[in-house]
Amino acid sequence: MTETSSDDVRTFRRKTERVVNEIAQGLRTLDAGLGWFSALAPTRQQEVLQEVTGYAMQAHITAADGRAGVARSGVKPTANPAVMICMDPPRYGFANLPAAEHVKAFRVLVSVFAIADTRRRETHCKGACGHAWHNLGRGKGVSPT
Repeated sequence: MTETSSDDVRTFRRKTERVVNEIAQGLRTLDAGLGWFSALAPTRQQEVLQEVTGYAMQAHITAADGRAGVARSGVKPTANPAVMICMDPPRYGFANLPAAEHVKAFRVLVSVFAIADTRRRETHCKGACGHAWHNLGRGKGVSPT
């Protein structure tokens, strides 16, 4: 069994942060991000789902964000991840879903995060944002590892 170094974990988290924020800001398509996600091992997919869940929580998603994100994601509103994100309050156990649901969960989570994060960039961070992940298109974003 090989151990993962803390540097590897940090690098992977930075890559996840970059991909998800590029999708949220329209700098990468959801399909391109899905290609990256789909190529990951199932355990890595679970790690990504946990990270993106954290981003969604930090963006303070609302039930309306959930509904709009599900519509944007292309996932049926009756799919487990879609139902979970639209609950009030949302349920966040996406990494615990069966592996067959991970792609749907990624689509839903990233789409909902994009809605909520866009709202926050246009309200809370408008004009004087110091968040590196909100400045990807201006060359000030997270490192492209």
